[in-house]
Parts: sequence; structure tokens; C-alpha cells
Amino acid sequence: MRVGVLASGRGSNLQALIDAGGNANFPAEVVLVLSDKKNAYALERASMAGIRARHLAPKEEGFYRKVGDEIENHGIELVCCAGFMRILPPEFVSRFSGRIINIHPSLLPSFPGLHAQKKALDAGVRVTGCTVHFVDEGVDTGPIILQAAVPILPRDDEGTLSERILAYEHRIYPLAVRLIAEGNVRCIDGIVQFSENAFPGHKGFISPVSE
Repeated sequence: MRVGVLASGRGSNLQALIDAGGNANFPAEVVLVLSDKKNAYALERASMAGIRARHLAPKEEGFYRKVGDEIENHGIELVCCAGFMRILPPEFVSRFSGRIINIHPSLLPSFPGLHAQKKALDAGVRVTGCTVHFVDEGVDTGPIILQAAVPILPRDDEGTLSERILAYEHRIYPLAVRLIAEGNVRCIDGIVQFSENAFPGHKGFISPVSE
């Protein structure tokens, strides 16, 4: 599966997808990276990996049309938002309906939008995490594909919690791409369903881990 990534920052989730694609048995490959930030480190990561990387200025007329044209011209089958700090407009979402996914640092539907980690700390919840979801016309409201739970520790601040969540983002984002590329994911009436082969032998977990 040919994957295109939209990124605005340092691109650590992009790197996780690039690294996964380097495995011979991984069924997807990042072939295009687009950024709305000229100096985004994500573009450098892509260039170092030999992946086409391009900056498109968001202030230019027809920005999202140009992004969409790049995606179509490169035969992209799945669009992954990786720290892309813009809300995709409805016309873009509909153009690639069912083919755009995003990763968010909370257990959606809790704490959508910006500063999700701070929102979790302020709410006093004991567990937060990260979510991979399909993108719809709302803000972090699309059908949920995968989630990872991360406990909030007594001395956590926004920085420490963010870094610990990020480690799990790097694990579940490539997994979600794999499941989609292998045809093990489908969305029915706004709910993601998996094939019987998606998680062989999986029995669940407890967070925090209990011996």
C-alpha cells in the first residue's frame, strides 16, 4: 500500500512509519511526505529516507486542492496525518473519504483537540493514552481504529506524560496501517470492525500492568 504522510513538525510518528516500512513483511510504504511548514524536520526525515518531500505554503490559493493533487498524482492509497496541525476541510475529507487516518494523544472521545495531555492532567483521570482514528469532518471525531492506554503517574507533568504517550503512538500507528493494508479493517455505520485474523490470540490487558 502506498502511504502519504501530512506533517507539520518533527515527524517522530512519520519516522515510526518509515521504519516499519523498512521491514520486508510490512505491507505498506511511505512514498510521499507533505508539510505546511517549510522548516519541518519531518521533511528532512523524508529526504534522508529517499522519500519525496515537499512543502506547500498554506497561504497560497488552493492549498488543499494542491495537497490533494499531489496525493492523487503519486497514487497514494492511504493518507496518514502525523502531527499535521490543521483541520482538514470537508471538501478534502470527502475527496479521500475512508482513506485518511490520524493519531491523537488521548483516549478519544475524551480530550479532543489541542493540549490533550494537559486536559487529561487537569481532569484528574488516572489513565489516558493515544488513539488512531479515521478522519471525518469533525475534530478528532472519526471512527476509532486502535487505542493504547497509558497511566498517569503521580509526578507527571505535560512534558513527561506527552513523551510516554508518544512511545505508544509509535507502536500503534504502524499497527493500524498494517491492519488497513492487509484488509483487516472496515467501517460499518461509523464503527470500525476487524476481521477474525486481525488479532490472533489476543486476550486483552490491564493498565497499569498488574502482576
